[in-house]
Amino acid sequence: MVPTVAELGLDRLSIEDRLEVARAIEDNVMQEIESSPLPQWQMDEIERRLAERQDTPLQGTAWEVVLARSLARARE
Repeated sequence: MVPTVAELGLDRLSIEDRLEVARAIEDNVMQEIESSPLPQWQMDEIERRLAERQDTPLQGTAWEVVLARSLARARE
């Protein structure tokens, strides 16, 4: 069972200190993820997607256009 914030005593820290602990935990997890090799099926899928991307022109709609359309619809 995962210990709670109170069990770890983190609830007694200031907000700033709790945020710093959260950042440290996230950094630690990201380092572990980055150092872990991807399974071969994931590597194959990445390679497939990269190849597909190189073979086809960019498609889609720019974020600015999507946002403008959404805001216009919301105002209707």
